[in-house]
Amino acid sequence: MRLFIAINFDKATRDGLVLLQNDLRKQSTGGNFTLYTNLHLTLAFIGECTAAQANTIKTVIDSVNFTPFPIKINSIGRFGRKEGDLWWAGIAENKALLALQHNITQKLITAGFTLDTRKYNPHITLGRKIITAAASQQIEPLHQSIASIDLMKSEHIQGLLTYTTIHTKGATT
Repeated sequence: MRLFIAINFDKATRDGLVLLQNDLRKQSTGGNFTLYTNLHLTLAFIGECTAAQANTIKTVIDSVNFTPFPIKINSIGRFGRKEGDLWWAGIAENKALLALQHNITQKLITAGFTLDTRKYNPHITLGRKIITAAASQQIEPLHQSIASIDLMKSEHIQGLLTYTTIHTKGATT
């Protein structure tokens, strides 16, 4: 199974992200936009795992302690790609988020997982292969308090990429 650790959003935040997608869609001639239910912030992409590895990841997640913290989504931008750009919503600099992500990745590495070593760039994918004349920009901020992290399974169900929560760890208060 293909796994990653993520922050999922409440309805208000997802609704705000969809408004951003709709604005982008109006200015685009092509692309694949992220499904409403799949909008999330990845903390660690793990990839293909066995059931035993999934259990290890659950143990790692359960060992992570954090208190609730706010995030602010305040920009949209793109990563350039030949076949069309990946458009994202960006997160304002956030020390608590970076510390959480670093803690998770270090614990996963200690548990024997191989992870991407690039600098973490927190973003929410709005769409892939987007062909548009739209420009990166600051947006009216979306705010959410983060109080849990989720282990997610990625699979295709009836032709749709579907992300399913298989384990949750709440913040400590």
